[in-house]
Amino acid sequence: MTEEARFCAYCGASLVAGAAFCQQCGRPVAGQPVQEPTATGAAGAAPVAAYPVRFEVDYPERLGRLSTVFRIVLFIPVAIFLALVGGQAFSYSDIGEGTSTTLGAGGGIVLAIWAAVIVRQYVPHWLFDFQVALMRFQARAYGYLALLTDRFPAFEGEYPISFDVSYPDKLNRWKVAIWKIITSIPHFIILIFLYLAAFVVVVIAWFAILFTGRFPKGLHTFVAGTFRWSLRVQAYIFSLTDDYPPFSLE
Repeated sequence: MTEEARFCAYCGASLVAGAAFCQQCGRPVAGQPVQEPTATGAAGAAPVAAYPVRFEVDYPERLGRLSTVFRIVLFIPVAIFLALVGGQAFSYSDIGEGTSTTLGAGGGIVLAIWAAVIVRQYVPHWLFDFQVALMRFQARAYGYLALLTDRFPAFEGEYPISFDVSYPDKLNRWKVAIWKIITSIPHFIILIFLYLAAFVVVVIAWFAILFTGRFPKGLHTFVAGTFRWSLRVQAYIFSLTDDYPPFSLE
């Protein structure tokens, strides 16, 4: 590990020289990108901690016209897999369909997380990692459906759509479920309008790709930002973090 790689890329904790695993979150040090835990603001300002839920999408310079035309058909196997895994409690249909309340295997994991926070005020690493991995694949799947990328959703490894959450040391048991749902109501209201706008944008982008082979960058940024906002709210409600989501697409 280089001298600059002093912080864990997942939780931001300081790394002990020569350690194979982060002492804070338990994740392996090998292969982690160099990442500072804070972002510096204006000159002279105190560093501002980054939000613990991260979602990024690489902008594709070119997209395939043929795969765009048949995107819904190509998405069918992914939809079947997601149905088999099971819906998540209070999960979002990321483009224009609002909020659903299905409770499948994914929803059972959320209930287990809530129970762990209420009893012990933290989430076991394996349970936390499972939920993050599930949300990561869902973000990849719906991002693929929304034309943010041409690459078929991958279960693991590098992918143009990335999602991760910093592991929290301690969570407030009194904020679980009801409190977080109530405090998220302003986000729900805004997200309804963002979903509708994103749906219209994706339809416009579909035609743009057919004619030009490109998803207009500004529109691509907006749809990615809608996903980012939605995922932050989901992570907050699921108790993957206690940090209140910012009202921002960035």
